[in-house]
Amino acid sequence: MTELGPVAWPPASIKTERLVLREPEARDRAAFIELHASPEVHTYLGGPRPRDDLEREMPEVPGRRPGSFVVELDGAMIGQIQLRREPEHHRPAAAGKVDLGYLFLPQAWGFGYAAEACAAALDWFDSVLPGEPVVLVTQTANVASMRLAAKLGFTEVERFHAWDAKQWLGMRSPVTPSD
Repeated sequence: MTELGPVAWPPASIKTERLVLREPEARDRAAFIELHASPEVHTYLGGPRPRDDLEREMPEVPGRRPGSFVVELDGAMIGQIQLRREPEHHRPAAAGKVDLGYLFLPQAWGFGYAAEACAAALDWFDSVLPGEPVVLVTQTANVASMRLAAKLGFTEVERFHAWDAKQWLGMRSPVTPSD
C-alpha cells in the first residue's frame, strides 16, 4: 500500500446520521480480530484467518494507516473502510487508482450501514482528492456487494477470474469541484 497522496492524516472524525468514521484506536483490537476471524465476513475473501494467529499478530492499534477508517455505531466498532492506492493492481484498469474496500461485522449487516459509511468515506475522498476515480473489486457471487457498488455509483469495467472465483471490477468516475 502506498500513501493516498497529499492528504492530511488522520482527518477529523466523519459523522453521518448514525455512524462515526474515525482513525483506529487500541480499543478496536478485539473487533478487528472478530472481523478477520469471521467465516461470514470472509466468505468471498478467501476465508477467515485463525483467531490464534490474529491474537498473536494483530498490533495493539490495528489498521492504523492512511485511508483506514473504523466505522463506529453507538461507541462500538462495527466495521472498517479502506481507501488505498494500488500502484501495481492485478488489473491494468485499476493500477494506480484508489481502491475502496470494506468489512462489516455480521450483526451490522442489513441496516444500510455499509452504504452510509462508504458514501461518507467517498465524499471525504472527493473533498481531499477531487478528480480521482475510485475502483472496487468483488466476487460476482457477492450479490450484496455488487448491489452496494451500483448504489455508490460504481459501473462495471470488467469481469475476470482470480483467486479461484469470478471477480467484478467497477469504477466510480471522478468527482470534480465543478460537478
